[in-house]
Amino acid sequence: MKALSIRQPWAWLIIHGGKDIENRTWHTKLRGRFLVHASKGMTRQEYCDALDLVMRAAHIDVLRGFPMFDDLERGGIIGSVELVDSVDNSESPWYMGEKGFVLRDPKPLPFVPMKGRLGFFNVPAEVHP
Repeated sequence: MKALSIRQPWAWLIIHGGKDIENRTWHTKLRGRFLVHASKGMTRQEYCDALDLVMRAAHIDVLRGFPMFDDLERGGIIGSVELVDSVDNSESPWYMGEKGFVLRDPKPLPFVPMKGRLGFFNVPAEVHP
């Protein structure tokens, strides 16, 4: 199965917060379910920027469950999501990049520590359900 490393708290927002677009600078032809890998790195500024976006967009339900900085799992698989399209623009409030991967049906998974990589990467079968 493929996985994609995504920095926190954006990875958490995809799995738990209704984030339906993953902003990228490149398109992909990949379609289907992939594992969401939460990157190890996250700055306080990235955390605050995401929290500010959630508050400005009035995602109240998301805000209630938004983890504290130190509580976000990092450096491993946190869930899976289905990639249904790769677009140049979107009406989604989460779209803010050059390109976007359109996502649906997120599913949280038990945390599995593992090293991430750039781009989509293969995850051994014994790591995922």
